[in-house]
Amino acid sequence: MTDDMIQPRALRPVQFAARCAMATLLLAGAAWLVRAVWEIRLAMAGEPASGPLDQGDGVHRLPTSLEDSYHVVTNANGAAVLLCALAFIVWLDRVRDNALALSGQPAKYLGIWVWLSWIMPVVNLWFPRGLVADVHRRSAPDRRLPAVVNVWWALWLIGLLSSVGLLAEKSTDEMIELAYTNIWQLMVADAAMVGAAVAAVFMVRAVTTDGAAATGGAAATGGM
Repeated sequence: MTDDMIQPRALRPVQFAARCAMATLLLAGAAWLVRAVWEIRLAMAGEPASGPLDQGDGVHRLPTSLEDSYHVVTNANGAAVLLCALAFIVWLDRVRDNALALSGQPAKYLGIWVWLSWIMPVVNLWFPRGLVADVHRRSAPDRRLPAVVNVWWALWLIGLLSSVGLLAEKSTDEMIELAYTNIWQLMVADAAMVGAAVAAVFMVRAVTTDGAAATGGAAATGGM
């Protein structure tokens, strides 16, 4: 018997976790927006006359101040995304536990997938959405799945699978070169990630609110 089948379960406070998740989602969305602004600045400045950063044969020219600052922006973006991911997973873990307590049935997905589903190839194309949908179905079976869940997941997949998305193995220097030559690819990925972050804020709020309504608000109060 796994821990997912142990009954009864005490309801866990989720309101603070939800607020942290929403705040870090907005932070991540803002970080993607800033990144897009820097890419537009690079495109408007144009590639220096000395050519691309990678000159070939292992030779690299010195970056401009704008290119240097883009490295800082992308590093900050990565940190914001990591912080957001941790806060979101903590929230998902808590609302999942409460959904199991309410349904009294084994989970559709083992608890380990709350963490691994985001990084496992192929699995990460549908398990995360499935986890959220399963939480909502168990905690609020009389309510329809909020449409924002599908909006969030569609935008996330666009950002994930685009040629310069989270799965793309491109260096920051390669991103800079794209800003000079094919900025539209960067804009598609950036817009999708900003949209996904905003949609996720509404999704977290909807799932948390529906779960709280099912428990009479008992799981919506308290801290971490």
